[in-house]
Amino acid sequence: MSEVTTTDLYEVTMALSYLREDMRAPATFSLFVRDLPPGRGFLVAAGLEPALDYLSRFRVGRADLQEFAQALRRPVEDLEPLHGLSFDGQVRAVPEGRLVLAGEPLLEVTAPLPQAQLVETYLLTLLCHQTAVASKAARCVLAAGGRPLVDFSLRRTHGPRSGMQAARLCALVGFAGTSNVAAATRYGIPAAGTMAHSYVEAFASEEEAFRAFARTHPGPVTFLVDTYDTDRGVATAARVLTDLGLGPGCAVRLDSGDLGVLAHRARTALDAAGLGDVQIIASGGLDEYGVDRLVRDGAPIDAYAVGTKVGTAADAPYLDAAYKLVEYDGRPVMKLSSAKVTAPGPKQVFRGVGFRDVIALANEEPPDGSRPLLRTVMRGGLRTEPPDTLEAARARFEADVEALPEEARRIEDPVPPLPVASTRLSALTAVVRHRLETRTRAP
Repeated sequence: MSEVTTTDLYEVTMALSYLREDMRAPATFSLFVRDLPPGRGFLVAAGLEPALDYLSRFRVGRADLQEFAQALRRPVEDLEPLHGLSFDGQVRAVPEGRLVLAGEPLLEVTAPLPQAQLVETYLLTLLCHQTAVASKAARCVLAAGGRPLVDFSLRRTHGPRSGMQAARLCALVGFAGTSNVAAATRYGIPAAGTMAHSYVEAFASEEEAFRAFARTHPGPVTFLVDTYDTDRGVATAARVLTDLGLGPGCAVRLDSGDLGVLAHRARTALDAAGLGDVQIIASGGLDEYGVDRLVRDGAPIDAYAVGTKVGTAADAPYLDAAYKLVEYDGRPVMKLSSAKVTAPGPKQVFRGVGFRDVIALANEEPPDGSRPLLRTVMRGGLRTEPPDTLEAARARFEADVEALPEEARRIEDPVPPLPVASTRLSALTAVVRHRLETRTRAP
């Protein structure tokens, strides 16, 4: 299936009409999140790299026309104006890893109207899903307070492709590894994993399972100790590790029950066995809220494996995002619908100290002490610079988090900074609103 046809039908009907009406002048669309989800003090911009890959190879071919015609139940000849359409526009965007706030454009596309319209759906699904997951993972990093995190989400994400995205996004915000082998090799992320309860159950005893696992994997090992009774499992793991002379780099994993209480008991047992350098890893339905509680309660847990709730961004699985036309053929436009009013014109976001952000027109000069967030990443349908790296995105994320106000970093009841509109943007909005309201009142 072509990526071109992975779109909503109305994108096709509008693009076809634009072409037949010869409406090919440049149009600017702005992609932004109207409001942050509950429980979020910020969002992490993500999905730009795959979006640029998509735009770089976008071209409507013969097979795409056949699919469009079948969906519209019309002769393929009717769709002929779309044939050969490719993306040759400009993209200005916030680089991956930057923190963004409500109302701030993540991306702006300027291209001939049919092109800019036809790519809407794919861009939205890429940036919305990935920004949501990256933001959830980022909060886990904050909750862990420097303790390593591993992505265990693949088996519970909404399909293998989402699992690949989740592993990449977790690495982008600082996770130490992933259980996803394909993602580990593709993105250069350390692979991490232990064993399942089924492995332990397949042997006659827990001890036999641990010894067999250590024979196959003679390096540092991690034993899953809660298949039957956690305290006995820890004692068995300690005995096997001692007998085999294993210690540094090894760990036991707790996957169920009261993780805080069990971690304290496990730490006591391991220390008593002279295994103070054996770590404790916790998993099992964790996200930033669970990790935060365990850290604040002083649980002796060295690393956390998080999966389902992070890979699906469970408490905020979607973003109230929009891709709105803000200018066509040099004419600023806006939407006036109740609760969905948009601001006209191409924009820039200027970030001041302490996240005192100003949403301004794209051609404005930055306020003193601030810097622009959106940069030109594609011109004439071609990237303006080499593909970004996870390392660069992670560095941007770490710098932005460091500068984020403490109340926005909170896991419970965060308070996000509120950007303001520039004087010029506010004035243009008032002028365009007046023009549109006058027109709609005319007889």
